[in-house]
Amino acid sequence: MDREQLADFLRHRREALQPEDVGLARGARRRTSGLRREEVALLASMSTDYYTRIEQQRGPQPSEPMLAAIARALRLTRAERDHLYRLAGHTPPRHDVRSDHVSRGLLRVLDRLDTPAMVMNDLAETLVQNPLAIALLGDESRHANRGVARSRFYRWFTGGPDRELHAPEEHDRISRSYASALRISMARHPDDPRGIALVDALLAESPEFAALWAQHDVSWRVGTEPKTILHPQVGRLELECQVLNDESEAQMLLVYTATPGTDSAERLRLLDVIGSQFAAADSAQPRV
Repeated sequence: MDREQLADFLRHRREALQPEDVGLARGARRRTSGLRREEVALLASMSTDYYTRIEQQRGPQPSEPMLAAIARALRLTRAERDHLYRLAGHTPPRHDVRSDHVSRGLLRVLDRLDTPAMVMNDLAETLVQNPLAIALLGDESRHANRGVARSRFYRWFTGGPDRELHAPEEHDRISRSYASALRISMARHPDDPRGIALVDALLAESPEFAALWAQHDVSWRVGTEPKTILHPQVGRLELECQVLNDESEAQMLLVYTATPGTDSAERLRLLDVIGSQFAAADSAQPRV
């Protein structure tokens, strides 16, 4: 690990970005030429102290998930991400297998959306969410270090809280679409260790998944799907989830919208206010 070069690289990349580049407001009394350290930490879902220690050549070696989060926060290109990994003493992820690196262009699209949106890979592991998606579905970055439980597929079929957010009448359809999407993913990456571990865990722990997996259904396709969210603060939300694949088909952008003029649209606007209040309260608390 080259602490000096790592710190210098991060500082230069941070100073090269403006708040508008990452979807943040500039503010009236801003003196910093680029992003502040606390803004990078917020975007990477880590404490300001942790990120600051890296830039000050202190603290432990960052883990690979931490580096991936920093790379997304700083909008690094794939080459820059690989350089970051090497400076931190890690081997960069292979380019010929599934990548969790979200492209700068896709992050730009996410920053400009005023409705819940997120990027997932084809194992249903959340890579990044905008604030409204966090307010709608919860902060899914908390699962980043939980092994197979990082996948929404795993949490859904093993009785996680994800099911409680969806109307019961939609559970069967969602289960079938998840099993089908995972079948398609595994056909694309049959030797991927993460995918194999996920399927093995689900076959061992979920009879529902095992029954659906045995059907070899591969009918899932990207497009628009209705989603009814039972939100604990704003109530029932009738939404449409638009799924857009990137060119590699290993990542997808999920965008949740409500029909204008409906109760769900009003509740989505209310959720925006509530989410902003929670974010402001959270930023005042120590982050770990």
